[in-house]
Amino acid sequence: MKEPKGVGRMWSLYKMGGFTPAIASMLGSQNAQQMAFIRSVNKEQRKQSPLDMLLREMEFIVFDLETTGFYPSNGDEIISFGAVLMRGSEIYSSETFYSLVNPKRRIPRAIVELTGITNEMVEDAPDLMQVLHDFMEFVGKRPLVAHASGHDKQFLNAALWRTSKVNLNHRVLDTMMVAKWLEPKRDSYALDDLLEDSGITITQRHHALEDSLMTAELWQVYLRRIFERNINTLGDLYAYLSQR
Repeated sequence: MKEPKGVGRMWSLYKMGGFTPAIASMLGSQNAQQMAFIRSVNKEQRKQSPLDMLLREMEFIVFDLETTGFYPSNGDEIISFGAVLMRGSEIYSSETFYSLVNPKRRIPRAIVELTGITNEMVEDAPDLMQVLHDFMEFVGKRPLVAHASGHDKQFLNAALWRTSKVNLNHRVLDTMMVAKWLEPKRDSYALDDLLEDSGITITQRHHALEDSLMTAELWQVYLRRIFERNINTLGDLYAYLSQR
């Protein structure tokens, strides 16, 4: 997707001296403030090293995205964000985030059928910059958890770069990778199969918030198994996962 007119000049100005009045006038003051916030969160994240933190005490954001397709480089866009807060193995279902996004393109029929998100539903939804700002505000400095996270990270990185010229610095734990470590001989690591085998009720699949809540329950199950192996810190967990 082409950058909006003036973006190249804007970034030249940014590198020369930050958010000048010229940049604010190009973007609009609200967008400039949102971009500044996203960049600030990302910068602070680089300073944080949570590897020594105890998993039992850590806060995580379990999240999911729905998109118009699989390839942001081909013009596919995010159409919804969903997320829920966890502290240790406790799910805070009252502390959630959900928003539709106006992708500024047509949603393919197959995606409408899969997600239930129609073109009419996103017509008046906020744009990507607004929702990305609100999502990053909800996430803060917390590590992220997702299932088959490659897809979500790809779109999140593309969104962050396009709107704010930053890459995702947050650590992302993948419940699929954890499942492969805990159960290396499984035939399937699809979310539906893992949920069913873990005794987790499947509610509404391909809804960003519902998928986040179900993935949080799966992460809850896996954390208990991780603790049984005397793995206590995020660094310990990464060390075990890296052996795969």
